[in-house]
Amino acid sequence: MSKSASLDEHNDISIVLCGQAGMGIQTVESLLTRILKLSGYNVFATKEYMSRVRGGMNSTEIRVGSKPVSAMVDRIDILVPLNKGAVEHVARRISKDTVVLGEKELVGEQSRPFRFFEAPFTNIANQIGNRIYSNIVAVGTIAALLGIGLDRVSDYVRRHFAGKASDVVKKNIEAAGAGFELGAGLAKSVGLRVVIQPNPMVGEQILMSGAEAVGLGAMAGGCNFISAYPMSPSTPVLVFLAKHGRDFGLLAEQAEDEIAAINMAIGAWYAGARAMVSTSGGGFALMVEGLSLAGMLELPIVIHLAQRPGPATGLPTRTEQGDIELALYAGHGEFPRAIFAPGTLDEGFHLTAKAFNLADKYQVPVFVLTDQYYIDSYYNTESFDLSKANVEKYVVRTDKNYKRYELTTTGVSPRGIPGYGAGLVCVDSDEHDAEGHITEDLDLRTKMVEKRLAKLELLNSEIVPPELWPDGNYRNLVVCWGSTLHIVREALSVLGRNDTALLHYKQVYPLHPRTAEYLGKAKKVVALESNATGQFAKLIKLHTGIDADEKILKYSGLSFTVEEVVEKLKKVLV
Repeated sequence: MSKSASLDEHNDISIVLCGQAGMGIQTVESLLTRILKLSGYNVFATKEYMSRVRGGMNSTEIRVGSKPVSAMVDRIDILVPLNKGAVEHVARRISKDTVVLGEKELVGEQSRPFRFFEAPFTNIANQIGNRIYSNIVAVGTIAALLGIGLDRVSDYVRRHFAGKASDVVKKNIEAAGAGFELGAGLAKSVGLRVVIQPNPMVGEQILMSGAEAVGLGAMAGGCNFISAYPMSPSTPVLVFLAKHGRDFGLLAEQAEDEIAAINMAIGAWYAGARAMVSTSGGGFALMVEGLSLAGMLELPIVIHLAQRPGPATGLPTRTEQGDIELALYAGHGEFPRAIFAPGTLDEGFHLTAKAFNLADKYQVPVFVLTDQYYIDSYYNTESFDLSKANVEKYVVRTDKNYKRYELTTTGVSPRGIPGYGAGLVCVDSDEHDAEGHITEDLDLRTKMVEKRLAKLELLNSEIVPPELWPDGNYRNLVVCWGSTLHIVREALSVLGRNDTALLHYKQVYPLHPRTAEYLGKAKKVVALESNATGQFAKLIKLHTGIDADEKILKYSGLSFTVEEVVEKLKKVLV
């Protein structure tokens, strides 16, 4: 943009579109991000939205950078308000350098602490035939400001609407062209343009969301059955697997409720499938009895738990890291489990694949813990290394003397499945003997409990280590987990302090044995989490005796932003 817009100090710009649900904001987001990526621009997108099909106020942020971008920022460089109230909805993020492109009647006549440029999206759309095309006009306008050619824009709009009637495709291409003309005019008449250097290598990368990364990871881990009851923000994983299930030999079942979903998955593992359930906190609360069933039956299960603010229905479309203790302590009785918490798309893919192998190997529940911010955010990244994603199967062929719960030194009994061999595969939710029959032999009960708990030692041998960045000496250590990784890492880059390091956990349980060593080297430990009580910090204290010196916590329902973390760290670092 022109220097007066104060954007030349950034290597990227933040574009925010805001309007009511049903106005096609997601269409604009999808079109723009893919057009930008194909043009060689690094892109990141995330959204915040209200729990309603129509109305309310939603916004989406698209960052465009000359270097990789993968975290949410607070600032808005370009704002496109698509209805009245949009400016007020994001007012706290607007500065005097923000450029607002829109219509006067939507922006209002109030004092404007920003640069306003008239962009009659609706009038142009009406001339084409319907105001519904106003969002596509906006796509063309922004593309022109970024210097993207009209041919590329038209080509992708044509591809996006290829399944529609020819007249619809034609009108959308016309709308994009009209918007492009508007943007080119603004660039020429008032010097409104964006100068971001594209990188031809970006075009070869993949662009995907957290939900797609988890879904692909499940398929790479051999998942061939998913059962779920739709519940935001977990539903996109179910939708993705259902959409591609036929191509990959996967059966997707939308169950009547979450209780049925987890019982289906347990039954699928018993029969020899590799199954997953996808849910959120309220749905998982209904699955807890089934989780205990899996613990007693010693059957594997993979649970994708996408967190959102609670308790009860809470804020169903917002984000939070509030369910780590739920995943850790859920279920009556005592039995081991493992909990992964990916922070990058690559981690989402590989950890989900690993979850299936770990569950199969040790016959335990394994969680993949995400949240709304992670699931709904996406950016361009290198393709995943498929050579690291191997399907490991541990089912044995049974003989006539087979004992499902044979007592072993490791605690892991050979797992057979019905019809694979000559043995009877007997399981029971009551305490049982080695053959799977109900027992009330109390000495045997003790042995069975110890057998199940012995697996925790095996899980400890396969913990995914945390990431220390940068490696070396540090006075301050910022500890985070899951989806906050990119935000904290960029914040530390902005601070530029060589005495501060980041310790990011991608597996939160079992806890890595070097945790106390990492924390003990720091003069000050800062825990950053999206919850109100510092749940992971409490877990660390429980296992190491070390409490964080400072806690940076957020639980409003919105994710941290880079600027927010920068300001909070400035106040607590030594």
